[in-house]
Amino acid sequence: MNRIKDVLKEKGISQAWLAKKLNKSYNTVNEYARNLRQPSIEDLYRIAKVLGVNAKDLLIEE
Repeated sequence: MNRIKDVLKEKGISQAWLAKKLNKSYNTVNEYARNLRQPSIEDLYRIAKVLGVNAKDLLIEE
């Protein structure tokens, strides 16, 4: 599980913008945001860098 959707909302960033920055399809980012699919570790770090957060901030502790 991840907090990508929450962080995008907190920062006022759209999924479409993130998809473009990551060179990923909108559908892929949307699946990440809805926790239907989890990004690879490499992509998680890329997402964190683009959003200006620590990768740990994108994870949910279980």
